[in-house]
This record gives sequence, structure tokens and C-alpha cells, in this order.
Amino acid sequence: MSSQTSSHKPRVAVVFGGRSSEHAISVLTAGAVLRAIDREKYDVLPIGITTDGRWALTADDPDRMAITDRRLPSVAELAESAEGGVVLPVDPTNREVVYTEPGSVPKALGEVDVVFPVLHGPYGEDGTLQGLLELSGVPYVGSGVLASAVGQDKDYMKRVFASFGLPVGPYEVIRPREWEQDPAAARKKIVDFAGEHGWPLFVKPARAGSSMGISKVDDLNGLDAAIEEARSHDPKILVESLLRGREIECGVLEFEDGPRASVPAEIPPVTAHDFYDFEAKYIDSATGIVPAPLTAEQTAKIQELAVAAFEAASCEGLVRADFFLQDNGEFVINEINTLPGFTPISMYPRMWQESGVSYPELIDRLLQAALRRSTGLR
Repeated sequence: MSSQTSSHKPRVAVVFGGRSSEHAISVLTAGAVLRAIDREKYDVLPIGITTDGRWALTADDPDRMAITDRRLPSVAELAESAEGGVVLPVDPTNREVVYTEPGSVPKALGEVDVVFPVLHGPYGEDGTLQGLLELSGVPYVGSGVLASAVGQDKDYMKRVFASFGLPVGPYEVIRPREWEQDPAAARKKIVDFAGEHGWPLFVKPARAGSSMGISKVDDLNGLDAAIEEARSHDPKILVESLLRGREIECGVLEFEDGPRASVPAEIPPVTAHDFYDFEAKYIDSATGIVPAPLTAEQTAKIQELAVAAFEAASCEGLVRADFFLQDNGEFVINEINTLPGFTPISMYPRMWQESGVSYPELIDRLLQAALRRSTGLR
């Protein structure tokens, strides 16, 4: 293991990309993190994961990790080789990262002190990468295996929140076997849900983010297409009723004395889109209002609920909690993101900036929190 001495700068592996449908968003996030990380304080090793799962050594070039002419970046474009792979040993006594290429002698890249995973969605944000890092004995930014899995699966997330008494809106789940064995019965389950809660409905993948695969369905005619769209991202889907009200978000960050909440932000209605979808978030640069125009009591309430959600799911490091402020004045928690976006227009860093924590300080606090924690049970 690497020793921490006065002359040793912690070595950070920024791992990004991945196999999920949010691959490009992860690359955007990595570019922002690499640009902001304090190189006087940390050594940095960028590692990209391609869409087919290869761990690639990539250029430390944030300018190439951006949207260009509405085209999203990818790890394949950034990889230094089309075949070379990075290997992190599954051995808690050895943090030596190795680079291999066919026909060449493996090359040692040095030891890693902490991993900053900026992967979104399955195979990165959902506990799978966290499990690998636990086995490897390498500290990492963000939540552990359980909290990451709960934060990725909107079904179990809502179950956990409800069990802790947090306000959750109406929803229905269609599991893979239900749709595959009896689609008519699954469809009837959704129609019955609409009969109870009304149209429109939102049909979404249970384990995706960045508004990927979500459809707003106004009546029965659009239901099958929405189901297939959601299932193209995840065979398990979630159906939610429309909650009428304002979309409010709040950031949670782990400080030395525990988690604290940021000032909240509001996502205003978007006129060119049915809802705050992928295009609105990342292509057309929809922006939120920071801080949200709330009363002092409403701000305190949502901050309290955000920290409560963080604690309920046993989160660590950071969370963005998303709420609806309903027309009746009550808050309902929609979901949490255990690895929210860090793109230049992302709400999480903007909320902390407004709360007095600059982008570089935010990155530093996350890395320091990770270095304070051990892997394993804690």
C-alpha cells in the first residue's frame, strides 16, 4: 500500500464512462472534475471505461470531454489505445495499477490512493464498482455498496424512504417476468393505476438516470411505446403519477461532523420539452434557479428531508435529493442521486457554490472524506 508522507500527494484515479446509457454524461462529468481538481494537492490518473466494459488509459484532456456541435463525447475517442486495458488488482495489499496491451510487456502505472468514480447508472453508480473497490481495498468517493444499489433502484429506494417515514408519491412497478410472461396483465396493472391516480403517467426505467428512457404518457395510446422505451434501458420499469407542483432539488455533502444540506434549487417548467428530460438537461442547457425562491420554513424543511434521505439510505460523501413541492404545500421526495452530475450546468455543484463551497473545494472535500474512510464494514 502507498504510504502517506509529507512529500506524498494522494494519487486519484478518476474513473468515468461505463457501460450504461449515461456513458456520455459521465465523460462530461469527468471533464469538469479533471479541470477543477487541485493538481498541487493531488496526482491524477484518468481511467475511462468503454461502452463494452474495457478499462482504458485516457488522455488527461478535459477540453475533449465536452459536447461539440450537439455531439456527445465517448471514452473510445479519448482512449490512448484501441486495445490496451487498465487492470486494478483485486488485492487489498496491492494498489498497483497495471496497463496491458496485446503483445507487450505489462506496464506499471503506480499505486492509487483513492478512486473518484464519476460513473452514472448501472455498472458504476449502482454498487457494482463500489464492490470491486471494496475487494481491492481502495478508498473511493461516495456511497458504499448498499446505498449505491438502493440509490440506483427507484423501486427499493422508495421502499426504504417509506419505511423511514419520508413522503413518497404513488408508483407502480412492472418487473421483467411480469411483462415477458403476461404483458396484458402488466398493462392492466398500469391502467388500473391510472384509473386510481389519473393520467398522465411517467413510465421510466427503474435503474437509470439523467432522464434516460422516461416518457410522459397522456393516455392508453402511448403506453406500449413508453414501456418499450423504458425497457430498452432496463427490463424493470417504474410507473409514477403526475405530481402537480414545483421541482425542487437539494444537495447533501459529508463534512467532518456529518452530512449538511445546501441551499435548494428549483427546476422551472421547460417550455420546449414536456418535462426536464435529457435534451433539456444536457443539450439545450436548461438552467435551474439557485437558490430556489422558497420561504425560510420551506428551505429548512427540504434541507431536513434531504439529510434524512441521505441517512435513511446509509449514504456517504454526497447526494442530490430531488423533491416535488406540491400545490398543497407538502414536499414529496422523488429520488436521490448518489453520484449526481458535475457538468458545468449541473445543479449539485451550483447549489454548493451558492452555499459557499466552491467547485475545487467541493472536489477536495469529497476526496478528503473518502481518504478518511476505510473500506470494508464501517
